[in-house]
Amino acid sequence: MYAETALRVTRGVPKIYASSQQAQRHFCGDCGTGLFYYNPEGLPGIVDIQSATSDSPEAVPARIQIQVAERIAWMESAHELPQFQRFPPQA
Repeated sequence: MYAETALRVTRGVPKIYASSQQAQRHFCGDCGTGLFYYNPEGLPGIVDIQSATSDSPEAVPARIQIQVAERIAWMESAHELPQFQRFPPQA
């Protein structure tokens, strides 16, 4: 999450979806990728930018987890599951 003034869109014009009376979700108008989220009532002056849309997402590592109230129980330990660079080997 960043101050609204820190966000600068350098190409294109995001499409906006009003996901509630208070919130707006912005998407790429070409491919539909989610970009950022505004909720002036709940997060005044803040924009929630989806990390992977940054030019350098590695430059800003996660420091907290939010919106975990309704998280699926097994997601808490998802980091313990086997990992593959692409797909698991064919059995």
